[in-house]
Amino acid sequence: MYSQVQEYILENKADLVEKWKERVKAEADEKVLEVISEQVFSKTSHDFVDLIVSNLEDSDDYSSKLKGFAEKVVRLGWPLAFVTSGLRIFDRIVYNGLLEKGTINKENYAEFVHKLDKWMAPMHNEIVNAYTTTWDRTVSLQKIALQELSASLIPVFDKISVMPLVGTIDTERAKLIMENLLSGVVNHRAEVVLIDITGVPVVDTMVAHHIIQAADAVRLVGAKCMLVGIRPEIAQTIVNLGINLNQFHTNSTLRKGIEQALEMTNRKIVTTEGSI
Repeated sequence: MYSQVQEYILENKADLVEKWKERVKAEADEKVLEVISEQVFSKTSHDFVDLIVSNLEDSDDYSSKLKGFAEKVVRLGWPLAFVTSGLRIFDRIVYNGLLEKGTINKENYAEFVHKLDKWMAPMHNEIVNAYTTTWDRTVSLQKIALQELSASLIPVFDKISVMPLVGTIDTERAKLIMENLLSGVVNHRAEVVLIDITGVPVVDTMVAHHIIQAADAVRLVGAKCMLVGIRPEIAQTIVNLGINLNQFHTNSTLRKGIEQALEMTNRKIVTTEGSI
């Protein structure tokens, strides 16, 4: 039976891919299709069919193709629901094609349906497992990269350092921020630290609590803390939540914050003769 399915797929591969693409596009979320070029979608569709054929052939390349396909669709941003829906659609297309051809008839209908399901179900599970494993690994690597990039203390002037924060601040990141902040203050001998929240999308009570804790810790090691990058909507949220930031020096932009930090360390920016 599997040889008949394999033969049918190989003989009608181009037509099956076109039908599959058409059906998938009709059922998919438009947002998914907007980020995928036609060329990439067509190439990935062929890869998908090749993966199914290699599974039918019990090919030694199946595992490597499965891993490669999973990595590719995760990189392209295909949701898991999109992938599993595509597998279901391909199953129906093959079934209908075999029915029209007469390969599936009244006499062998039950046997064919049972064997098709027996073939597709394990492959469905394997693709889902490969996808989730790849996705988890990708997210973990991205999280580590984000933590490394967005929680470092940068010396910008003598005695003045900046910590730019990017993304959502959870308890785990708050702990990393605190550690890097304190070690950076000591290593750079900073007297003023500017915490820049321009890249933080939401400041709620928990985020404010973490920032206040960081400021308190900075004061304990002998430095002053300033909060910069406070956008109007963030300021409104802070006021509405009743969050007390009175112990902070605050500024709307990093530039204004640095100017104030220079004054706090008995320096200032001056305009030289001939400058614009």
